[in-house]
Amino acid sequence: MVLFLLFILVAIALGIIGAVVKGLFYLLIIGIALFLVNLFLSGLRLGHRRAKSHLG
Repeated sequence: MVLFLLFILVAIALGIIGAVVKGLFYLLIIGIALFLVNLFLSGLRLGHRRAKSHLG
């Protein structure tokens, strides 16, 4: 869970820096991509836990 929150903070920081600093738009794209990948992986983890709990 700590790693998830760390990645969220990094993604937000990269997004803000990329949006504010001219010429660093690629940081905004990297921040958005990192945020989406993090949400996807946490969704997979949550879905995997639910599937296991129904089997037991």
